[in-house]
Parts: sequence; C-alpha cells; structure tokens
Amino acid sequence: MNDAGTDDAGRRDAGVRDAGTGHAGTAGTPEPRPNGRVARKTVLRAALAATAAIPVALAGGPALARTLTTTGTAVPLTPPCDDGDHPTPEQIEGPYFKPDSPQRTSLLEPGLPGIRLTLTGYVFGRACLPVTGALLDFWQADTNGAYDNTGFRLRGHQYTDSRGSFALTTIVPGLYPGRTRHIHVKVQAPGRPVLTTQLYFPNEPRNSTDSLYDARLLMPVRDGNGGREAAFDFVLDVPQDPGPGPTPTGTPPSDGTWAAGTAYRAGDRVTCAGRGYVCLQAHTAQPGWEPPSVPALWRAA
Repeated sequence: MNDAGTDDAGRRDAGVRDAGTGHAGTAGTPEPRPNGRVARKTVLRAALAATAAIPVALAGGPALARTLTTTGTAVPLTPPCDDGDHPTPEQIEGPYFKPDSPQRTSLLEPGLPGIRLTLTGYVFGRACLPVTGALLDFWQADTNGAYDNTGFRLRGHQYTDSRGSFALTTIVPGLYPGRTRHIHVKVQAPGRPVLTTQLYFPNEPRNSTDSLYDARLLMPVRDGNGGREAAFDFVLDVPQDPGPGPTPTGTPPSDGTWAAGTAYRAGDRVTCAGRGYVCLQAHTAQPGWEPPSVPALWRAA
C-alpha cells in the first residue's frame, strides 16, 4: 500500500460535508520567530488556554520533542498565521479516504491494538483568530499499516469548539511500504474550501526517504498518560477581520500593578498578586491575560 498518486481536487472536496527529541521550549512558553518576536499564534493560544481547560498536550509540562534539521536548528511547525500568506501546507489525499465517517473524537475500539495517541490543537484563520465549527476528518492506518476500506475503523470527524480547539484520541499508526508514519486529515471552515493534508511524527527513519514527507507538518510528540501526546495547530486560508483591539487606558499605574486596558511594552515590569513579572511582547492587556495565566506574554521576574 502507498499513497503515491496525484490529487484530484473534485474528489477531494466532495468527500467533506459542509455541515523525537530536539530543542523545543516548554509547552506554554513563547515560540521564537526569526526576528526574535513571539508568534502571534502563540499569544492567542495562550490567551485561549487561560480561559478554558486546554488540551493536555498544550498544558505546562515536559518539552514537546521535535526533529532537528541537518543544520541542527529546530524545524518550524505549521507556519505562523500573522503574516497573512502562509496557511498550513496541503498534501495529497491518497487512495484510502472514505466519505461519511462517523462523528466522534475517539477512534479507539475494544480490542484495537496499538499505542494510545492523543492529538490536540487549534484551527486558526489568516488573522490568527480561532475558527469555530471547523470540520476535521481524520483517517489513518492501524498498527500493522493497514487501512479499513470496508468499515470505518480509525476514521472519524469532529468540529472545533467555540475556542477553535479540537482533541482526537487514537493510536500511533503503523508503517507500510513506501510511506513514513502519518495521519491524514481534511480541515474545512464553514462554507470554505477544504484543506487536505497529512501530519508526521518526529525522528522517524523513513521521514528522510518518503517523497511526500514535509517537515512543516511535523507534530511535536512526547510520552505521557500511558501513551503518546501530540499537538498541531492548523492555519486555514480563511480571510478574517481582526477588528479593533482594546483601547489602552493610558500608562501603567504608578505603583506598577498590572491593569487591564494598559498598553505594555516588552521589558515593562509589573506586579500581580504580589509577584513581579517582566513583559515579553508588546500588547494591550485584557481581562483573563493576567501575568500568571499567560506565559507567552509575561515571565516571572
């Protein structure tokens, strides 16, 4: 079995309904950009996490592993969504997609062998805003590298919640001739075109020989909770109006206490709940972005 072949856009769109070890910061810390700034997607993700129970793979804990390039530098994940022109890369559908998969967030079934895998993340648009109600349709091989072409084992679709997040419970897919380890997915914002792509695992020997492999589609993966945990954020080619930001109320209070509505600059120091913090990226403070809750914006002094 292999996924080689050309992609048919009509076939691809018809199937979706409208309806490791490398250098990585600890999960929840800023993702560095080439110019040293924090990716806006990271800031948005941290803000979302501050107001809800976030997916386990994005919570604080051990660093997520990612593969290094031959130059020793960390491979970037899906491109940041703050530059306006680089959505998550497409990949071919392959021969094993089936429409009408069941709606479910867990692909586990009684007696299904394999290593448990939890995949979590968010779906963003071009303005780096979360996409609510985005459809994600996953399918993959079993631990032996075989696809179920008669039923819907290891196939299922779900929708992002109000914060644009999703969570999938499945198993680590097996290998088969010609391909490295991967998971297929179609992602579609309501009323928008379908993104068909594949997600890859770090430190797989076949990554270097699979002609379809794309390092931009690597998932950070770590061991945890009796299996493995992975994370990936999709950026769809969906125009969005970021809208006006909060109106600053002026300079920070003279006593240095953190205050919502204040425009902070990188390097500013504040106190919050009796502890000191240093601002990591210029922003206008909002309720829910208190320094202890948003490590992408503030570092304990």
